[in-house]
Amino acid sequence: MTAVFLDAPRRLVDVTIDGETVRVREGATLLEACRQQGIDTPTLCYLENLTPVNVCRVCVVEVEGSRTLVPACSRKAEPGMTVLTDSERVRTSRRMVLEFLASSADMALAAPEVRGWMESYGADPDRYGPAASAHPAGERDAARPGEHHVPEGTTADTVAQPVKIDNDSYVRDYSRCILCYKCVEACGEDAQNTFAIAVAGRGFDARISTEFDVGLPDSACVYCGNCIGVCPTGALMFSSEYKMRQDGSWDESRQTVTTTICPYCGVGCNLDLHVQDNRIVKVTSPLDHDVGHGHLCVKGRFGFEFVQRRARES
Repeated sequence: MTAVFLDAPRRLVDVTIDGETVRVREGATLLEACRQQGIDTPTLCYLENLTPVNVCRVCVVEVEGSRTLVPACSRKAEPGMTVLTDSERVRTSRRMVLEFLASSADMALAAPEVRGWMESYGADPDRYGPAASAHPAGERDAARPGEHHVPEGTTADTVAQPVKIDNDSYVRDYSRCILCYKCVEACGEDAQNTFAIAVAGRGFDARISTEFDVGLPDSACVYCGNCIGVCPTGALMFSSEYKMRQDGSWDESRQTVTTTICPYCGVGCNLDLHVQDNRIVKVTSPLDHDVGHGHLCVKGRFGFEFVQRRARES
């Protein structure tokens, strides 16, 4: 049998990471090289099914000859490159990034590894002082670029604000938002191409917003929920999960996850059904699925209520 190449084979390049020579394919990022070596490299704005946007800066590494630290998630490996992933400069940068984020946003629902990174790097958000008072509803949305007020200096500025509940599908708790841009990317070119949300404002007033800050029902949102699927901190959440967390019934230790195929059309997207007490509480999709790559439409993401109704009727 004759081998048929579907694409031109890529050459391999050698880079040195923490004193070890690593051989990776041409075009691979430093993050891929680090993971190939089993090096735990923290990321917050990176996801395999999204284009790297380099905004969280927690994955930075030190490259010999580079004036600044570089983001591992997007910097390509080059032949002969020497990389340090755990130098004092890298650790200081990562620690400060984690401290800044955790001092201003609620990270309580972030993935367990985030709390592990904070402990590993010795991040102490409390050293910036107690959190300032939460913003009244709409105050941050009304902030105008260029209009800044001198802080009093005794408290850490915060993005805390009331939860936005304006539809039946999901809630937006921007007290937890770290501006990782993942939701913007998923709503835009990387998945849905709806462009219902973007980053508005400048500096600390920057926030995720719909066009003209209208409510979701009046925006271009099509409720695909792909923004929820990529959010790393719980700022975007199923209404079902939010209500259960509010009444104290949410318990992931009692949940099972079953993978199935979406029944609505012939595309064949995979669904991960999260079930608690014999009820579907939310739906996700595996990132490594060849069809949807973790993304779904409104039917696949939210169209599971008919299962509960059928169960009640029977």
